Amino acid sequence: MPPQPFGEASIRPILGPALLAFAALLAGCDEAEPPPQLRIAGADPARGRAVITERGCGSCHVIPGIRGAVAWVGPPLLEWSRRAYVGGRLPNAPENLVAWLRDPQAISPGSAMPSLGLTEREARDAAAYLYTIGTAQPVPAGMVLGPGQGGPRAEARLRPRGDQ
Repeated sequence: MPPQPFGEASIRPILGPALLAFAALLAGCDEAEPPPQLRIAGADPARGRAVITERGCGSCHVIPGIRGAVAWVGPPLLEWSRRAYVGGRLPNAPENLVAWLRDPQAISPGSAMPSLGLTEREARDAAAYLYTIGTAQPVPAGMVLGPGQGGPRAEARLRPRGDQ
């Protein structure tokens, strides 16, 4: 039997496991220690991941590290630790994120973000997990966004500073 040419049929058995391994590597890429100003004393990112999964946050958001969290109803939570604002109104700081997760309508009335009835501990843990997203590869404040990172605007924009 002559050898088969290299093609789709010859790589299919290899492709599945390779993609799974790559996806597993990506899932853990962002879980790094947040910078000191974003750490939440007593909160546990692992418990936060469970809260985010159990409460169905992925039905509205893209959330790295959360299986099935690929919805675009709300904003994607990519690079959360680098975001400048919570709910479009408050500086991105642990106490503001916890308050937002507990009662988003109190911060931004009319927001599409529903109240999930999180306890203080659940909100703190969820916030701790969110602050692990985007810490793996620091990007200096003021660095020009790359192609496709600035949304629909054609003109160049700068990354927001996290200390504002």
